[in-house]
Amino acid sequence: MRYLWIGLAGLCFALGMAGLVVPLLPTTPFMLAAVALASRGSPRFARWIRQHRLAGPAIRHWEHERAISLRAKGIAVVTLIFSVVVIWLTIPSLIVRISVSLLLIGIGSWLVTRATPSSKQEP
Repeated sequence: MRYLWIGLAGLCFALGMAGLVVPLLPTTPFMLAAVALASRGSPRFARWIRQHRLAGPAIRHWEHERAISLRAKGIAVVTLIFSVVVIWLTIPSLIVRISVSLLLIGIGSWLVTRATPSSKQEP
């Protein structure tokens, strides 16, 4: 069972890293899932993810304060807006365009209403 948790954590971590460059592929949820799964299978792997240069700060802010940095919020909102524009330009079905747009607006609204980290210092 331990190897299953580690394998799933590795997959989520890889997907999260891909999300850094692939539009519409979220990074943070995959990283949070990777830490949760790694914690069950390999505390050492979970610690490595938390200390990762790119993923670590966002994960630690979320775990300690349920906070998302202003920079991350800004990037996410710009990406969501870009995605809505692309959807409206490429998807022929009006119901799909409206549905996906409302979903993305909901996600964006949730993101911007999350707290920001209380300080610039790492938790």
